Amino acid sequence: MNWDDARVFLAVCRESTLRGAARVLGVDQATVGRRITALEKSLSATLFLRTSEGYALTAVGEAALKAVEKMEHSALELERQIQGLDDRLTGTVRVSTTDSLAIDFLIPAIARLHRQHPDVRVQLDATTQILSLAKREADIAVRNTRPENPDLIARRIARWPVGLFASQAYVDAHGVPEPGSAFAGHDLVVYQPYLQGNKDLTLVSEPVARGRIVASLSSSLLVRRSIAAGIGVGEIPVYIGEKEGLVRLWPERSRPMPYDIWLVTHADLRHTARVRAVIDEIVAGFAGTGE
Repeated sequence: MNWDDARVFLAVCRESTLRGAARVLGVDQATVGRRITALEKSLSATLFLRTSEGYALTAVGEAALKAVEKMEHSALELERQIQGLDDRLTGTVRVSTTDSLAIDFLIPAIARLHRQHPDVRVQLDATTQILSLAKREADIAVRNTRPENPDLIARRIARWPVGLFASQAYVDAHGVPEPGSAFAGHDLVVYQPYLQGNKDLTLVSEPVARGRIVASLSSSLLVRRSIAAGIGVGEIPVYIGEKEGLVRLWPERSRPMPYDIWLVTHADLRHTARVRAVIDEIVAGFAGTGE
């Protein structure tokens, strides 16, 4: 099995459908189907069961998957090592981050980079999903969680306390919540993942039991925008809240855990010229925001 066939095989394994694999590979569905059929013929083995729900691995396919994943690991390692020796300020750098950080920091960083190095192209993916740097889904990640993979280089580029904020319009209409009241009589906006499995939800260590959760949002940007729109009281990083001109409530209180920003890249890529140039601009954008 050559590497091109292995890539097709892996895509079908991971997507379970020809359509999904075709989308990942950037080819048409019929091509994927032909490649899988030809691969099975060349190996004289059935790798997949065709079911109404998609393609499922046979026992032979399971064994093949383990071998092909080793091929993938070696191929990606070789690719990273070669790119790590690249000293040209040209080519594409893939960056993964959240929508909030993309708007406030990454897009301005890309603008500065483009003025200095117009041949470096940034592919920016703003998502709540954690893309794999080890599998080359991204070259750089800017996140609020530190990875555990020892092959990744993580650098904390900002640390922000998290405070309680509201819009001026909300404060004018509803007043400021009383500390110790569990937000009685007040509307709240919260980050959706905090609600999942969290029976003792708090905002800046204040229980929310007597407040009304009127909106739960899937991203920090949506939480911020909801607070700014006067929908309710919410918890966001102090730097961001003050930058937005929001009213900080209970300034003596912060969430116990600060909001850390980590810049992450693979050890093999950190010296690649175009990756280094992007990293430098991102770091510069966070300089002075809090560390």
